[in-house]
Amino acid sequence: MSTYKIYKAQFNNAKKLGVTIKPSENKHKKVDVFDKDNKRIASIGSIRYGDYHNFIDTKGKEFAEKRKAAYLARHAKTLRIVGSPSYYAAKILWS
Repeated sequence: MSTYKIYKAQFNNAKKLGVTIKPSENKHKKVDVFDKDNKRIASIGSIRYGDYHNFIDTKGKEFAEKRKAAYLARHAKTLRIVGSPSYYAAKILWS
């Protein structure tokens, strides 16, 4: 099970999408995403890297915004595919 700290804003982001999140059972991922039937639909966020809320806490908002822009540019092709792990990562970890 992941030791990643899920931020309140990330729970709120998931709720807006109609999904729930829990710490990942995959030791290499941060969060598991579940649908309304409690079926896991994605494991998102490599535990080795930061995310928007983590960067705000550790390095400040300006740094977090730069990393967010870089993440969104790097994943531009896949983050718009609704239901993909990239989509959920962008909407939950990077919003």
